[in-house]
Amino acid sequence: MRQATSKVRTLVAGIAGAVLLVGVTAASAQSTGIASCDEFLTKYDACVGSRIPEAQRAMYKTQIDQTRKAWIDMAKNPSAKASMEATCKQTIDATKASLTAYGCSF
Repeated sequence: MRQATSKVRTLVAGIAGAVLLVGVTAASAQSTGIASCDEFLTKYDACVGSRIPEAQRAMYKTQIDQTRKAWIDMAKNPSAKASMEATCKQTIDATKASLTAYGCSF
């Protein structure tokens, strides 16, 4: 009985982890509608997930989630959307320097 309970707990924990991962991935996959911005967000996510030390990852993920949300909101406004290519380029240029130390390239 004890072994069966342990197996059920392990299964439930695995399912909960998978559901959480799907939720995070779906949030990360939201498109801004601007190809260069989306490409940067994808590369940033890959860099943070593979090269940033675990202890610092949450900070970087929070920053990019805030940027992604701001860009998605901007893209909803037709007058702001027109300037997004330049906004994304400025962010990419500013971010390159800080992530180069980790071996990330954009």
